[in-house]
Amino acid sequence: MIRISAFADEIAADLGEQIAVLLQEGIRHIDLRGAWGANVLDLTDAQITEARRQLDEAGVRVAAIGSPIGKVPIDSDFDQHLERFNQAVRLARVFEAPFIRIFSFYPPTDPASDADPATWRGDVLRRLTEMTARARAAGLTLVHENEKDIYGDTISRCVDLLTVVDDPSCGAALDPANFIQCGEEPFPAAYEALAPWIRYVHVKDARQDGTVTVAGEGLSNWPALLTRLRADGYDGVLSLEPHLAEAGRFSGYSGPERFRGASQALQDLLKAMDWQFE
Repeated sequence: MIRISAFADEIAADLGEQIAVLLQEGIRHIDLRGAWGANVLDLTDAQITEARRQLDEAGVRVAAIGSPIGKVPIDSDFDQHLERFNQAVRLARVFEAPFIRIFSFYPPTDPASDADPATWRGDVLRRLTEMTARARAAGLTLVHENEKDIYGDTISRCVDLLTVVDDPSCGAALDPANFIQCGEEPFPAAYEALAPWIRYVHVKDARQDGTVTVAGEGLSNWPALLTRLRADGYDGVLSLEPHLAEAGRFSGYSGPERFRGASQALQDLLKAMDWQFE
């Protein structure tokens, strides 16, 4: 049985409000990206303890740490970024989350640098390989999101980095809407290419102009994608990341009502094909 999760900071800043709406929607998993207005990696120890308490009391499990790891320029200090990564690993252990969402770095900030991704490919692969080794040692899996403007924003570069890293502790978080925004076909093209590595799926859709919408109202072909996932035996997470009101570099926002619309759109698609979920 598949599980529905959500980036619930799109509902509200307050974790209690996030949990309340999740439960109203019958969702008992969360991608923990932010609470009380802070990024998950910036939560204080007291906030981490309180978050664990609230989630446990509500019976909501953390499906993934929705970290911003890899959402920095490739020429930024990697040792400092590794400290952030180590915090993501710590939080995954605290919240018993098997996955950490990551990215594959923005182009260099140095104006003299070549913006061609091929010129900084090696640095990306070295960094992802190092982080993957640390994740493996901790018994965790990194899932790479195909975010626009990072190294792995196209199908070919996603395949490249996953092929080279070549480790079961590093997989793909398939985000169909992001591929549309990069002018790429999410299904069947991206799905077929990334199928060996898909460990996670983000649920949002996008129109031709890149405007984000609920699953089924854009070009992602969600009914066919879900049918194929089911046929291929996918039994993981479908994580709502609606971005219906705002899509920022490190987070998005939908608000309670729009989030409910995104939730119901996904649940309706699953019910129509009689695919059980929790």
